[in-house]
Amino acid sequence: MRGTFCFQQSVPSLATLAEITINMSDNQTYFSNLKCRECGRLYAKEAIHICEFDFGPLEADYDYARIAGCLNREVIASRPQSMWRYRELLPIDGEPTVGAQVGFTPLVRADRLARHLGVDELYIKNDTVNYPTLSFKDRVVSVALSRARELGFQVVACASTGNLANSVAANAAAAGLTSYVLIPANLEKSKIVASLVYGTQVIGIQGAYDQVNRLCSEIAGKYGWGFVNVNLRPYYAEGSKSMGFEIAEQLGWKIPRHTVVPMASGSLLTKIHKAYKEFIKVGVLEEAPFSVHGAQASGCSPISEAKKKNTDIVKPVSNPQTIVKSLAIGTPADGYYALRSMAQTGGSAEDCTDEEVLRGIRDLAEYAGIFAETAGGVTVACARKLIDSGKIPRHESIVLCITGHGLKTQEAIADHCGEPRVINPSLREFEALVANDSAVQTTA
Repeated sequence: MRGTFCFQQSVPSLATLAEITINMSDNQTYFSNLKCRECGRLYAKEAIHICEFDFGPLEADYDYARIAGCLNREVIASRPQSMWRYRELLPIDGEPTVGAQVGFTPLVRADRLARHLGVDELYIKNDTVNYPTLSFKDRVVSVALSRARELGFQVVACASTGNLANSVAANAAAAGLTSYVLIPANLEKSKIVASLVYGTQVIGIQGAYDQVNRLCSEIAGKYGWGFVNVNLRPYYAEGSKSMGFEIAEQLGWKIPRHTVVPMASGSLLTKIHKAYKEFIKVGVLEEAPFSVHGAQASGCSPISEAKKKNTDIVKPVSNPQTIVKSLAIGTPADGYYALRSMAQTGGSAEDCTDEEVLRGIRDLAEYAGIFAETAGGVTVACARKLIDSGKIPRHESIVLCITGHGLKTQEAIADHCGEPRVINPSLREFEALVANDSAVQTTA
């Protein structure tokens, strides 16, 4: 049955545990129900995302005891290398029908960047090469659209700062679903083109992301579409956990001592934290201390500012001013929970200027050979600050989560990389041009 979100019409009555408990002998799903993150009330697995009692967000819950009995390192390692190798801990009832090849992106040991930052052990979780749209959003969309199909939706949509729009457009096209993506009208042209090419309906809104998101909530209620980050949000958000599962597996079945995560809504950070905890809970990993740290751009840093002030009140930013448009969410839906994850793990938060973002992009490219979009520059720049301040010790393992490819935001860096040196097709001119280059002097 198709679900919709509308408080007046379609939020279901509170389901009892008996009504929603799955008969596991008849159903192969390990995803049991939706659960309020505040009061713990349980809900049926429909297209809803808000508790009708306290308005707390709903998230997927699982039969962890049953998962512990069947999921282990050997089982995971025997499966195809995609995010779906962890399918018992992802919220769909059957096999994935969208994005079967998404995930299992490289975890790159970045020794040159480590030396540049002055640390011993540094890794890059490189989602710039994720399939099909070169960002971590392919993870969340593959889960959301697989679940949307199970719920009977034919039209899917999203509110987006760019990467999500690209992924919804691409994955919906591959799945034969009609899609609409609503974006702030001032997004980077490259990201707009990267949605339009898939034949989706792109609608630019004159306003900030938060205004786009509010409009999407109204449309979801009126038209009954599956909005991946509105009424399908409990399923969508869980896809981010796969990044955490992969980090732990690729690191040799252990959790890095420090993980630095860029924050927009704050959801990715909370779900990486949840992934680590779930692997411990079901026995895949041994318990060990770890810290999860958040990174934001200074022109829109409500979560970072709250963390620095040691408060759980996230003050909205009404008019974000930063080149990092993919993180420019002034009212982050999971801000409070990101703060809680950082507090529970002993993590910290930092923010950085646009100038520092550009330096972070160049550092990652020049010392690790990875071209990241502006959010990646935020992660590197904030990691530098956390390291220099001693909040991340230099001798402990560190993973930086890089979430999108630099080809998506070339406009931001184009004027800060220099210009090509142009000559005529002449060896004499070439030799004159490069006479002082170290490479020429070494090999001459």
